[in-house]
Amino acid sequence: MKIVKIALATAVASVISASAFAANIVDTAKSAGSFNTLLAAATAAGLVDTLKGDGPLTVFAPTDEAFAALPAGTVESLLKPENKDKLVAVLTYHVVAGKVMSTDLSDGMMAKTVQGGEVKISLASGPMINDAKVVGADVAADNGVIHVIDKVLLPAS
Repeated sequence: MKIVKIALATAVASVISASAFAANIVDTAKSAGSFNTLLAAATAAGLVDTLKGDGPLTVFAPTDEAFAALPAGTVESLLKPENKDKLVAVLTYHVVAGKVMSTDLSDGMMAKTVQGGEVKISLASGPMINDAKVVGADVAADNGVIHVIDKVLLPAS
């Protein structure tokens, strides 16, 4: 019985600890470890404070592998100071105002992005945002949610 009480006390302390130190979208992405390019781009675009803000925000977050799959030189070009506006447009095309969980999505739904364009949600062959597959859904942050995607979304020019 004493072991059960200790285990229960430890579990409760873990939950209290986790909620006391809830992480914003940026810190959640940092701890996940596969979003280094996205975080570097957010820093170059001056969007880190926004992603750490009150929210709520929904971020369709491309992995490092998704950025690596872009044509050679694309990321390097976007990170140049003279291309900051293009970088901001690409990154904000991955963000929707509000906290949209996977259970809120419906097939064929359109979602307006912070950039101003829309992304199309498809559920027919697994969840997709435009042509990017959702490979991890509902990663909670204290100011929103992250859905991990396997491609970088590019807004229409």
